[in-house]
Amino acid sequence: MANFKGHALPGSFFLIFGLWWSVKHPLKHFRKKGKSSQLARHHQRLEVIEAAVKVFFSVVGILAEQFVPDGPHLHLYHENHWVKLMNWQHTTMYLFFAVSGIIDMLTYLIDHVPLGVDRLVLAVAVFTEGFLFSYHVHNRPLLDRHIHSLLVFGLFGGATSIFLEVIFRDNIVLELFRTSLLILQGSWFWQIGFVLYPPFGTPEWDQKSEDNIMFITMCFCWHYLVALCIVAVNYSLVYWLLTRVKKNTGDIIGIQKLKSNLTYQPALLNGSDEE
Repeated sequence: MANFKGHALPGSFFLIFGLWWSVKHPLKHFRKKGKSSQLARHHQRLEVIEAAVKVFFSVVGILAEQFVPDGPHLHLYHENHWVKLMNWQHTTMYLFFAVSGIIDMLTYLIDHVPLGVDRLVLAVAVFTEGFLFSYHVHNRPLLDRHIHSLLVFGLFGGATSIFLEVIFRDNIVLELFRTSLLILQGSWFWQIGFVLYPPFGTPEWDQKSEDNIMFITMCFCWHYLVALCIVAVNYSLVYWLLTRVKKNTGDIIGIQKLKSNLTYQPALLNGSDEE
């Protein structure tokens, strides 16, 4: 992660999942009342696919951290010194999310796995990420420490929200709150990359400037506001789309019933005309 691409990669992973959740959870919420066995099977299949994608992304992250040219290549301790501990911290983060994906699949594929374990393990994974990042930037410049500490706030908030989902499962408010924090996490990884490792030859930020500290703090709030707006817009779009589809389906069913009545009652109509 000690470069721009290293922050853009996990940022992209988290953004993809956050945007997907901002559509999936409202869709599941609005269709809950009309739940059928067929719909439940589709939902289960979708959850398994999502879990597999999570494992895939995590494995890609682990391989990227370990086998880049200057990576540790699975060597933790060599010749009386630790090898690339920062890479190992990032590997640990990805490892916990891989475990979370595996538990997600087991929850939906094996009946005797208690419902809620998937949320608990996900909460542990997010908490572990926050815990690692809270001890990630010692002896680093002031701006570097501050911009990572802001990420920790979002991570611990997300871990708390997901843990509550163990008790209050399928609570749409908690699900949307978790989604907004995941989008924030993804966009903030990109922001860290732009600040600490400016691409395209842009000027470097002054790591000791108090003005930069104030701006980054304000920028973090803006990122979360954008995340909330994304969740709200997608929630509204899903509601509008489902309402429109339901209305059109209802109109088609009504027309079919009318045609059916006219087809099976010709004698009654003819009799009325003769009278």
